[in-house]
Amino acid sequence: MPPIKPADLQKIGRQLANRHGKEYWRSLEALAEQPAFGAYLEQEFPRLAEIWNGPVDRRGFLKISAAAMALAGLAGCERQPPEYIVPYVRMPERLVPGKPLFYATTLSATGTGVGALVETHEGRPLRLSGNPAHPASLGALDVFNQAAILDLYDPDRAQTPLFGGEPAAYSRFEAEWRSRYTQLTRQRGRGLHVLTPPLHSPSLAAQLQALLAALPEARWYGHTPLERGGALAGARQAFGQPLEVRYMLERAVCIVSLEADFLGDMPGSLRYARDYSGSRGVHGKRQDSRLYVIESQVSITGAKADHRQPVPPSQLDPVARALAARLGLPVSPPVEQPVPDYWLAALARDLLTRQGQSVVIAGEQQTAAVHLLAHAMNARLGNLGRTIEYYQPPLPSPAQDLAELLAAIAAGEVETLLILGGNPVYDAPADLDLATALPQVPFAVYYGPYANETAAVCRWLVPAAHPLESWGDALAFDGSASPAQPVVQPIYGGIEPLRFLAELRGQLGAQPRQLVRDYWQSRYGDADFDAWWNGSLHDGVFAGMRASAVAAELRPDWNKALPPLPQRQGMELRFAPDPSLWDGSVANNAWLQELPRPLTKLVWGNAVLINPLDAAAAGIAQNQLVQLAHGTWSQQVPAQLQPGQPRGTVTLHLGGGRSAAGRVGNGIGVAAYRLRPAAQPWFTTVQLQPLPAEQQVITTQHHHRMQGREQQLARTTTLQELTAEAARAAEPQPSSSLYPEHRYNGYAWGMLIDIDACIGCNACVIACQSENNVPSVGPEQVRRGREMHWLRIDQYYKGGLEAPKVVFQPVPCMHCEKAPCEYVCPMHATTHSSEGVNEMTYNRCIGTRDCSQNCPYKVRRFNFLSYTGKDALTPAVIGTHNPDVTVRSRGVMEKCSYCIQRINRARMAAQKENRRIRDGEFTTACAEACPTRAIVFGDINDPAAEVSQLKSSRLNYAMLAELNTWPRTTYLPGVRNPNPEIARHEGQ
Repeated sequence: MPPIKPADLQKIGRQLANRHGKEYWRSLEALAEQPAFGAYLEQEFPRLAEIWNGPVDRRGFLKISAAAMALAGLAGCERQPPEYIVPYVRMPERLVPGKPLFYATTLSATGTGVGALVETHEGRPLRLSGNPAHPASLGALDVFNQAAILDLYDPDRAQTPLFGGEPAAYSRFEAEWRSRYTQLTRQRGRGLHVLTPPLHSPSLAAQLQALLAALPEARWYGHTPLERGGALAGARQAFGQPLEVRYMLERAVCIVSLEADFLGDMPGSLRYARDYSGSRGVHGKRQDSRLYVIESQVSITGAKADHRQPVPPSQLDPVARALAARLGLPVSPPVEQPVPDYWLAALARDLLTRQGQSVVIAGEQQTAAVHLLAHAMNARLGNLGRTIEYYQPPLPSPAQDLAELLAAIAAGEVETLLILGGNPVYDAPADLDLATALPQVPFAVYYGPYANETAAVCRWLVPAAHPLESWGDALAFDGSASPAQPVVQPIYGGIEPLRFLAELRGQLGAQPRQLVRDYWQSRYGDADFDAWWNGSLHDGVFAGMRASAVAAELRPDWNKALPPLPQRQGMELRFAPDPSLWDGSVANNAWLQELPRPLTKLVWGNAVLINPLDAAAAGIAQNQLVQLAHGTWSQQVPAQLQPGQPRGTVTLHLGGGRSAAGRVGNGIGVAAYRLRPAAQPWFTTVQLQPLPAEQQVITTQHHHRMQGREQQLARTTTLQELTAEAARAAEPQPSSSLYPEHRYNGYAWGMLIDIDACIGCNACVIACQSENNVPSVGPEQVRRGREMHWLRIDQYYKGGLEAPKVVFQPVPCMHCEKAPCEYVCPMHATTHSSEGVNEMTYNRCIGTRDCSQNCPYKVRRFNFLSYTGKDALTPAVIGTHNPDVTVRSRGVMEKCSYCIQRINRARMAAQKENRRIRDGEFTTACAEACPTRAIVFGDINDPAAEVSQLKSSRLNYAMLAELNTWPRTTYLPGVRNPNPEIARHEGQ
């Protein structure tokens, strides 16, 4: 597709001004009305073959049609790769062939602990879902922890110790370490330096503390690319001590986010999303909840805001001071700040009228000053102890950082260095050159799961076991503790973390399970410990082990800690964790690389996000390469025009540009760390220079469009309109038929999706992929529009380019009662079940794709190539194949099946007990993973079922109901609750 040019952006601006922001739009290309874009819409699969790129006469068309039919027949008959069945010599206990077993454990892909259930089939871990009993998940699971199952089978994991980059025996490392440890003991640890990421495991922290206690002159350093020192420093300035925070959003009716993406990347986001959605909309406990967001990047929290203000990152501090001053705090307001006075005045009045029921949240990446102001505002509003609690950090943290380690190496003080996890050579700031410093250390050991960039410059690599192969524990965002237990023996021979640390101080043959058990027995005591321990492993939570809230009182001189206001200088570059790749540690995961990022829809790479109006002023087109320069550092990055991006600010996500991630992640994207200064890790000033070259970014925003019907798909309203029962347009009703309609006397399965609750987090997309063996196809195939996800999340904009409102709409198969796809299939491969499910019989499909052409919702996917078996993007995917779901090969159509395998499993269980399936007894994978419960599934023939009750709402609507397809999947609209004062000023 031709890139958007600056002249197009001027045309778009005029077009939106004429619309007055009343209509939805999906992309800048659609607004530009490019001729190439119109042709793109007319083709179901854009630019998939050379034939689409030029005119075709009648003779050529007949040739192509004949060839296509021949290839379709061959493709439909392609044989699956051979698989061999190996019988058990002896059946393991409690194992029933074909029946899964579930184990509770704790995962911490994003740092803090999240409870998970591991589904295993005949001893093989298959799928991860949330643990309903865990306070951090409540049954949901984010994309990173769900995708951890793919990492378990990743053949690129380190499979043997490496000495100087060459395979070596672990016994050789043990011998070298014993000799060195003896010397270190004589020196009381002098010369030993330990570098770790933040610790979230109590038992692992205890082992590290024991090692440091045995070697008292050793030094401990900490490093994380997601640095959050401002949070603890701000609490220390406010209360005189470092405190962690937990929010009770279910009690808050007025929430102010100072760039806190609490629905996306904050610790506890899963729980916060559930609590927040429970107080919103028509079906929430409190319908009058209101969210204000002030941020310097586009985020899913900002997308859900009732009012959002985009500002440059340097201006968060002035805005926070201005708001604090309006709340009556002793703060000098700035002379100028980018948020209108009427907006701040209305926000302050809203907060003051809801004292004790409001909360101000500062983002994890904000400065200590912004956190200090947030604490002061919460204290002023009476929120402490009501909507916000504080607790002491449960685990110790290092007092020294990476810069001090580099200084020690330069001074020749580091003889032995243990790097326990992380990847500092890759993700260190640009001015901390660890890659050059590490070879100077005589004995550097890297312990981690991959032979990554850090391992490449260390003397030793010791492979770490995967969390699903290890005993351990973890702390959640709220200070609650939970166990982690292995569900499989180490596949590639990795060493468990507890065992490794114990052996470092001479405990050879230490058993990790016993180490965890001994630690918690010392905390719990001996009384009934066995029962408590077994119950904790079963439930996945250590009962009663949660950090207690402490009384926090604001210091009277807190405002003296405020530094001078920062000065803004030029274009600002904002760094942010990638919504799919996090900090880059999961770059070798194909599921995550191919997952469309919320709001940008980018896959397989990153780009610099720039406001379209800034791009027009600078002469930057979509996909044009630009050079970002900061001092002596520079990077060339493709440009992505992003509506809602603050003016004068560009955003670059972390996690790209890996060189030693593995066969999937190498060379994908650009390394943002090469522009990142240590003094300001989250934003800096840059020079932005367009280059006379282009690099096409891969985005799915234009894929699977529904023939220009965007105005009729997603719906929103306001709480005021609902309260006043304003007249709504008549809902299109299905046309009656001359023939009697089929009656479903048994089950009739249906789904409802609440757009108001959907936050676009993609948890449902990954859950569907994991449950239904959906393959990853790679960047080139996605570029051609061939991604295979059965569920997509469409997003629509309303308003101008600077701060448009955003609506997320998940779109699975609608399972139409009168499905257009069923009438056109020549092989009856797609049919209607007796329970109303639109089913696919794969071995009937010959790949004509007539069903996809006839589907108005564009939810069917075609296997153009063989994406499984030996042709899979990564061989690891075969380990995650669900045996209850057919593995499709080349030449067949596939789509959402309402997780028919789960329906059948529940039906068989109910039939054995001679009863009906109970409501909530099972649900689809997408509904199970959703943190906000936006997706509800069940039997619509049961009037007491939740899905039936929600569908009875007067707001329930079907997408494209006028087409008379009678979808079984329907929607509730998005509901916003704007502040009337702000709405009057903005003409809403």
